Amino acid sequence: MRTVELYTDGACSGNPGPGGWGAILVYTDRMGVRHEKELSGGEESTTNNRMELMAAISGLEALKEPCEVLLTSDSRYVIDGLTKGWARSWRAHGWIKADKKPALNADLWERLLDLTETHRVRYEWVKGHEGHPYNERCDRLAVGQYRKTDEEGVGASEGEADAAGSEMK
Repeated sequence: MRTVELYTDGACSGNPGPGGWGAILVYTDRMGVRHEKELSGGEESTTNNRMELMAAISGLEALKEPCEVLLTSDSRYVIDGLTKGWARSWRAHGWIKADKKPALNADLWERLLDLTETHRVRYEWVKGHEGHPYNERCDRLAVGQYRKTDEEGVGASEGEADAAGSEMK
């Protein structure tokens, strides 16, 4: 099973408002060559939490086979939702939280939970805007997408800047 690092971030101008997400996949092949693949996208009207979820979903969806993944994010919403079992509990209770209110973003949590069952995922939270190189790059990708989305007035399509697309996908 391949080992892949996945770095993610989401951003939003207003909440809701135009939003973007960025993800970077990093893989070292058998020859020791490091490959990176950048992914990004955006939506015209969304929330920051939805963009954080989309970054993780899109990164995991880009993998063609089951992998061991270290998912690194500055989103407590994503990391805690997965590591503390909140999202699984919400799903088990019909997307109702312990306080009896509906869980937000159930559509995206469902996709993310399904992907975490395909891959062996470990999680790492990093503080945003503290100089973590990949987190900063993901932030630039996400902000670039929400700016593009805001300027165009339509949802930006997923884009890729690919250093090793055939290796990752």
